[in-house]
Amino acid sequence: MLIDMSEEDFELESLGGVGPVTKQKLVSAGIYNILDLASRGPSEIADIMNINRDKATELCNKARDKLIELGRLEKEFISASELYKKRQAIDRIHMGSNNLDDLLAGGIETQAITEFYGEYGSGKTQICHTLCVIVQMPKEQGGLSAGAIYLDTENTFRPERIVEIAEAYDLDHEEVLSKIIVAKAYNSAHQEFIINEVGRIIEKEDIRLLIVDSAVAHYRAEFLGRGTLAERQQRLNRFMHHLLRIAEIYNVAVVATNQVQSAPDVFFGDPSRPTGGHVIAHTSTYRIYLRKAGKNRIARMVDSPSHPEREVVFVLNEKGVDDPPDSTPKRGR
Repeated sequence: MLIDMSEEDFELESLGGVGPVTKQKLVSAGIYNILDLASRGPSEIADIMNINRDKATELCNKARDKLIELGRLEKEFISASELYKKRQAIDRIHMGSNNLDDLLAGGIETQAITEFYGEYGSGKTQICHTLCVIVQMPKEQGGLSAGAIYLDTENTFRPERIVEIAEAYDLDHEEVLSKIIVAKAYNSAHQEFIINEVGRIIEKEDIRLLIVDSAVAHYRAEFLGRGTLAERQQRLNRFMHHLLRIAEIYNVAVVATNQVQSAPDVFFGDPSRPTGGHVIAHTSTYRIYLRKAGKNRIARMVDSPSHPEREVVFVLNEKGVDDPPDSTPKRGR
């Protein structure tokens, strides 16, 4: 259970062994409080502090223990019944389509990464724009009364589209736009820098939704050929795990879009495969494949720890994402 907390509770100096010199090194790397520290991995802290991994692990564990003490994180050991009760109260963001909400058993979850992948025009960015509007609605209307951060790596964010969706929901588009923070990443290093800085913005601006559109684009463009594959996957792995820790520690919903590539050895069926390999597959909590079907779009649950593999139909219109007339969810095998 959460206890009364103040900003002082999260200050770096509240951890044993963190003095002025250590704090300065951490702050210079974008780590401003215990929440930021707990969201980084020991290897990253070791590089920042120029210390061995054991000491970095000890520092990260202190931060995590402090957050457990403050009620921001779960204890290491918890009964399944207690965890079940907590899962029933988890926050969700509705998606504008009852079919998509049904696919995810209520909408986009906080404390998880939901990945949407598909070819161009399949609806990935439109889903992201719709979520940016709906997250600002009250809980009884499917939102969380909070703002959103949109990390744009492909120059796909359009405020005009936000205005159109907001007006379709009878919302003040000026107010809606003011609660969406857009960060454009120009390369993979800049993308990682933005994510390192995102924690303090989440706390300051009351953010409950973090969108990365797309997560893999810069890595795919910059690391070409087999000779760079290992480095690309290592950096991508660190980036995705950082996203996962942000989702857990800050209690936000993380939505990441992904591109597809064609598998040349597939002669029958759909040859599209998500980019990023196993790194993306293992770190995404929920993985949904989008494809075009005439004027409709089809979303298929590909991977989930709790949802069955199945398909639903949705459309794109002035409301962003919506249900087609007289549609019903399509069950998969």
